[in-house]
Amino acid sequence: MKTATESLQHQSFDQIQEDQELCLSSEDYSLLTDLYQLTMTACYVGEGIDGRVASFELFARRLPEGFGYAIAMGLAQVLDYLEKFQFSASQIVALQSTGIFADAPDRFWTLLATARFTGDVWAVAEGTAVFANEPLLRIEAPLWQAQLVETYLLNVINYQTLIATRSARLRDVAGPDAKLLEFGTRRAFGPQAAVWAARAALAAGIDGTSNVLAALRLGRKPVGTMAHALVMAVSALEGSEEQAFTAFHRYFPGAPLLIDTYDTVAAARLLADRVNSGEIVLEGVRLDSGDLVKLSREVRSILPGVPIIASGDLDEAEIAKLKNAGACIDGYGLGTKLVSGSPVNGVYKLVEIDGIPVMKEASGKVTYPGRKQIFRQIKDGQILGDCLGLSEEKPQNYDASITLMKLVVKEGKRLYGQESLEAIAKRTAASVASLPPATRQLNNPISPPVEISTDLQNLTNKTRQITNNK
Repeated sequence: MKTATESLQHQSFDQIQEDQELCLSSEDYSLLTDLYQLTMTACYVGEGIDGRVASFELFARRLPEGFGYAIAMGLAQVLDYLEKFQFSASQIVALQSTGIFADAPDRFWTLLATARFTGDVWAVAEGTAVFANEPLLRIEAPLWQAQLVETYLLNVINYQTLIATRSARLRDVAGPDAKLLEFGTRRAFGPQAAVWAARAALAAGIDGTSNVLAALRLGRKPVGTMAHALVMAVSALEGSEEQAFTAFHRYFPGAPLLIDTYDTVAAARLLADRVNSGEIVLEGVRLDSGDLVKLSREVRSILPGVPIIASGDLDEAEIAKLKNAGACIDGYGLGTKLVSGSPVNGVYKLVEIDGIPVMKEASGKVTYPGRKQIFRQIKDGQILGDCLGLSEEKPQNYDASITLMKLVVKEGKRLYGQESLEAIAKRTAASVASLPPATRQLNNPISPPVEISTDLQNLTNKTRQITNNK
């Protein structure tokens, strides 16, 4: 016969199994992790080392192919997560009901029940350009805390950094005057990812997002046009494309219109007659298919004062081609290739435990030991190169350098308020402008040199020798 506790545990597990919607709230985030984070924590507790101070750094060993830089993003969501880090009673019961932790020490459950993040966070400011092997953040906390947060931190920073980097490249190619709109919600990797993608895009220089939830939560007005479905539906039921345009403008006067459902040029001429007669005001037209260079030129000649927005699986390379071919395009709707693509493969590695530097030596995955700082040299507004050194040192030849990693959380408490998207976007623009031309180019970009300081190299050699002698 089941005890009351066993029955509750069984019901809780069944409830999770039967919940097909998997809707998330911030209260769920502590369980939004990989199983091994929890099993390792249980092991740490059993071995009595869970309270040892550990330092983990998050960095990318290499950038996505074709990227000369990355734009750090996602820190705001990391800090929100750490601030709310805890496990509810129902979450603990659900974990117990799996049976996986049957042999875990009792203190493991006590630790989860009272869990709070009490450590320090060092981080590169959002909107800052970084390169391979440079830490975007460092967690210094009791081992069990630093371990448990790994999965969420990687999820947030890897994805938002990818979107921010792509957005910065798009802005760099399109130029400061082009209108860039994020339309990627339907292609993002899930609802939460769609919101993060919109946020990262806006913080990296994109002008607006069609994601209504993201826009409103971020204090922005959502943007958009219309789909071919409206034109086809109204045309079929009421007689013509012109009537579809009239119907839409009846409720949204002057709104941009999608004009390539049937005959793009014919639609432009139809609208030109109405604009020239003063019958309507037209804020823009969108082209979503066909030869965008040819069509945009024709539409511009017919509607000379009307902005033209192009969309349809565009990326920075395609925009560069359109511009070089003389396309008459004032803005771009960016979806699939903005919110997807080659990932930023950031990793989260232990670099120090209880004051002892540690390193990984697996083939192709070697890490540098010790807590590190990024020293950046800038001259006449341009990055000359970086030096990756130990946090407490000042590398030679870098007297005029700036340090990129700043203490943002001390003993679990934030030291600064949340930055505005406008401030982050301004930093992103300045970061990109400071990059050498060879780093900004789309084809075969070359990252600035990243040196390893003498002290860090000596520590690496010493740590490797100690490890090999064990």
